[in-house]
Amino acid sequence: MTDRPTASDLTAIEWQLGRTPRDVHAIAHRCPCGKPDVVETPPRLSDGTPFPTFYYATCPRLTGAISTLESSGMMGEMQSRLETDHDLAGEYHAAHDDYMAARAALGIDVPEVAGISAGGMPDRVKCLHSLIAHSLAAGPGVNPLGDEALAALPDWWKTSPCE
Repeated sequence: MTDRPTASDLTAIEWQLGRTPRDVHAIAHRCPCGKPDVVETPPRLSDGTPFPTFYYATCPRLTGAISTLESSGMMGEMQSRLETDHDLAGEYHAAHDDYMAARAALGIDVPEVAGISAGGMPDRVKCLHSLIAHSLAAGPGVNPLGDEALAALPDWWKTSPCE
């Protein structure tokens, strides 16, 4: 699911980030409260900067929960499994391909980020924020490690109402 951001979405994202959002192309996922929590950003920002992070988590409660999960050692355990489980490695590489295809669908060629997705894909685990953002945007069954990390999160939207 993606939709063009409305003025209300951009205001919510500005509150979430604490700054004016840059070049939001689409809302890739919405929190159960209806506010954006993952955005799509083009691979080249309007100022010319290459930006490989196509799916970007914006909700501070979501990103805070992910940061807590990152500090738990989950990434190291995932990396170890990735190195020994060939099926998992294949699924993770397919997630990389999905990420690249979704970004390429924008039709913006950026040689500086060619072959680069996010989160360490296709052979490393280095950022659960990116992997979870991809899972939320793409839906279940696309990014196995993003799905696993997402399942380990608490219901971040229930701790307090979204702004």
